[in-house]
Amino acid sequence: QVQLVESGGGLVQAGGSLTLSCAASRNIVGINAMGWYRQAPGKQRELVATVASGGTTNTADSVKGRFTISRDNAKNTIYLQMNSLKPEDTAVYSCYAHIRPTFMTSWFDYWGQGTQVTVSS
Repeated sequence: QVQLVESGGGLVQAGGSLTLSCAASRNIVGINAMGWYRQAPGKQRELVATVASGGTTNTADSVKGRFTISRDNAKNTIYLQMNSLKPEDTAVYSCYAHIRPTFMTSWFDYWGQGTQVTVSS
């Protein structure tokens, strides 16, 4: 069964940095887009950044210049380097991937369990 395992969340002071990682499990034929979304309390989930299999990235304006998404296709893993963190970046960050599992001909969307990022002022 395909799983996305996230790590790297935590508590950090404003201006600090954190790096999130998300690894897709085995039993995968292919992975297309991968990315990060976040949801703050009382707010809708929003896109943070995505990266295509070829490396093309898309980053939300709210984090552009501060957050960088990267991808290691050999490890089926993406990273989110978050610098100059602000209290408004506080949210649950969830990993997303569009995957074709082994023995399947279709592609499916998968989500990680989410990791809490809290930025104190």
